[in-house]
Amino acid sequence: MVEHTYTNSLIKEKSPYLLQHAHNPVNWHPWGDEPFKIAKEKNLPVLVSIGYATCHWCHVMERESFEDPVLAEMLNENFVSIKVDREERPDVDSIYMQAVQALGQQGGWPLNVFLTPDGIPFYGGTYFPPERRYNLPSFLNLLQFLNNTWKNEQDKIDKQTKALVDYIRQTSTREPSSAEPDDLDFAGEDKTIELFEKHYDPLNHGFQFQQQNKFPPSMGLSLLLRHYHRTGHTNSLTITENTLKAMKFGGIYDQIGGGLSRYSTDYRWLVPHFEKMLYDNALFTIALIETYQVSGKKEFAEFANDLLQYIDRDMTSEEGAFFSAEDADSEGVEGKFYVWTQDEVEKILGRKTASVAIPYYNITPEGNFERKNILNVTREPATVAREVGMQEADVLSELEIARDKLLEARSQRIRPLLDDKILTSWNALMISAMAKTGRVLGDADRIQKSARAMEFILTRLRTPEGKLLRRYRDGEARYDGYLCDYTATATACMDLYEATYEPHYIQTARELMQRVEDKFYNENGTFHETASDGEELLVRQISGYDGVEPSGNSNAAMALLRLSAYLLDPALSLKAEKIFLNFNEELMEYGLNSAFMLQALHLYLGGLKEVAVVGKRNDPETQKLLDTLHKGFYPNAVFAFAYDDQIENTPIPLLKNRKLIDGKATAYVCRHGTCLTPVQSAEELVKLLSYD
Repeated sequence: MVEHTYTNSLIKEKSPYLLQHAHNPVNWHPWGDEPFKIAKEKNLPVLVSIGYATCHWCHVMERESFEDPVLAEMLNENFVSIKVDREERPDVDSIYMQAVQALGQQGGWPLNVFLTPDGIPFYGGTYFPPERRYNLPSFLNLLQFLNNTWKNEQDKIDKQTKALVDYIRQTSTREPSSAEPDDLDFAGEDKTIELFEKHYDPLNHGFQFQQQNKFPPSMGLSLLLRHYHRTGHTNSLTITENTLKAMKFGGIYDQIGGGLSRYSTDYRWLVPHFEKMLYDNALFTIALIETYQVSGKKEFAEFANDLLQYIDRDMTSEEGAFFSAEDADSEGVEGKFYVWTQDEVEKILGRKTASVAIPYYNITPEGNFERKNILNVTREPATVAREVGMQEADVLSELEIARDKLLEARSQRIRPLLDDKILTSWNALMISAMAKTGRVLGDADRIQKSARAMEFILTRLRTPEGKLLRRYRDGEARYDGYLCDYTATATACMDLYEATYEPHYIQTARELMQRVEDKFYNENGTFHETASDGEELLVRQISGYDGVEPSGNSNAAMALLRLSAYLLDPALSLKAEKIFLNFNEELMEYGLNSAFMLQALHLYLGGLKEVAVVGKRNDPETQKLLDTLHKGFYPNAVFAFAYDDQIENTPIPLLKNRKLIDGKATAYVCRHGTCLTPVQSAEELVKLLSYD
């Protein structure tokens, strides 16, 4: 058993990130009332240091600074230090990230913010080195400066805190919008597509913005698909297909084990930041399976299946829920788990298989990353077959052997840290991805896995009173759920309904959105990020920014629109409309930041089609109608289904009073309160779904 010189109060926590710091010499406290009480009693400033378990630079700063006894002594004597897992407490993170950005600094993690004992920020930044470099002061010098300022120049701190609080409160408050319903149109979507095209990288694919890094633009790609569906603008589909393939075959995707990394550090998608996040992989899967629906190209379905096999193998708990992330580092080295030398590959694979794998994965003696190789694909198997003088089928067989052998060899290495906490909104995104993939591909096992994960959320992370909780780990569910948790789970319930047609999912979505209205509503028609009965912080923020996952307001709009159709309740659609009106300026001016809300607006503007199908058991014609709904790309429709012997007792209003006509399976399509003539063939149903 390892003996530790130091142990602080983080040892009692469940967060892997907090536990990583439990043996620092810094006297860390978890977020709560106690450390602020101590700060008030001793009149000390507070350091709030925010990060997450798989954050590379968080690890670096811990090794360099928080494990240094000299620096720890400085902190322990002159500050009260708090550690926060941003994934458990996105509300705390968001407020103090906003403060750091208001100070003119670029946000990121680790986030280190200095507060008064009342929790008001007066200084902050991200990574600070142990010695002065990168034009940054050393962390120790910074602490000495802030300590001196706190003790001797309170007037400066008072002035700074007032300015920051005023700014945070001003930017967190949304005035009622002056926009009218007639102001809502596709102009914001069209302008956003123009921006995507302007920033498109035709050589390497994806989008080049100001930063060197390329992040997976999955929500934007799903918006491009909707634009193509509406306009027939072929470039939107071309950009989407090219970008998805560039990511799938680049170093950002784990060519051996599957799964997408957080971002690429270069324009070529070659050198990733190696951490893998659940939400990135969920959104990427959705973009892949939707592209398969639109294009009919089987490779995109295969890509989605490959990624989900990684989730099954490495990211799924015994109970069926999904873990949060895998670290970039193993043995203290970023990417060590994933890279290869040519000699290693040759020894593992043998001459014949290596002769195919080495050119296919672009493996060289000198490597492409610190003298080792990040595997990536730039040529088709047919091209490699010509180069090595083999049949393409034989090349494909050898590549399958190579992947299996390399995966087995890699499994003997020391793995990166697995952040095994279960987060509600991130699980909801993966549930949606699995449910959609299972539905489109007719994969009952995939649908069952998504249903099992939802069962975990609804039993382990939902109280008997209906409150969602944010995080589950090691038997403990904790922290009140945020807006994103409720709205993403409601949306996932509806995705599961369309994969299973089990009506209890619609009822659950209705209950979740009712709680959203009861606890998160703002009088201007938007929703707060935190509940009215949650912990009181500096502000209750309101956001429509679709960052690494859809914002709570974006998903609220999507959920309300879809529920309005299932429940035949136009009032819910009007509530979604209010969200669009309040964020209309952002949607019009820079929709790149609101790609998911623009997807919801697309549903609203496209004229939501309400599709109800009544069928007979063991009936081929019924199955043909269902296959039409499942396989096609219909982003402006919701689907309900029941067998004829279920209609009388259905709890779903959209299905009420629907019946077989002449004893045959029948589809009813309604739009804008008008129902079209019922149809009984797949061909007629496609026409109605395409009707504009």
